[in-house]
Amino acid sequence: MGRRRVVQHDVEVAAPAPDVWDRVTDPAGINHEMRPWLTMTMPRALRGTTLRDVELGRPLGRAWLRLFGLVPFDADHLTVVELDPGRRFLERSTMLSMRLWEHERTLTPTTRGTQVRDRVTLEPRLPVPGSAALMARVVDAFFAHRQRRLRTYFARR
Repeated sequence: MGRRRVVQHDVEVAAPAPDVWDRVTDPAGINHEMRPWLTMTMPRALRGTTLRDVELGRPLGRAWLRLFGLVPFDADHLTVVELDPGRRFLERSTMLSMRLWEHERTLTPTTRGTQVRDRVTLEPRLPVPGSAALMARVVDAFFAHRQRRLRTYFARR
């Protein structure tokens, strides 16, 4: 457990939960959150479908992460293990760089919109001293960026 790290971020966005759910589960919305640092391809099994269509616990295929939207540098072997449509998903996957990558996103309606909570559990694949702490700092900064982009997207609508 010493190499496993957890990062959590919360943000409130000025939109109803159904609108936020549609955005955060759409490939264009996902990539908008990640830009300009990263983009992610979708596995073939997800193209033209929604999360409602996936078989829980079954690997969906490889999603390539691209630095600056151009350079592939890691791959996520994407698996959705839990789903409460419109409210929550839990992805538990492996990556080339991670023995474990678990991303839980929960949406909670509020009086002013929707609270979005991202909880990421990660465990680097290589046993390099300090790598888990370093990766947690990078993921922490990246999810803070993603949530700022999501909040700004809905604030401008």
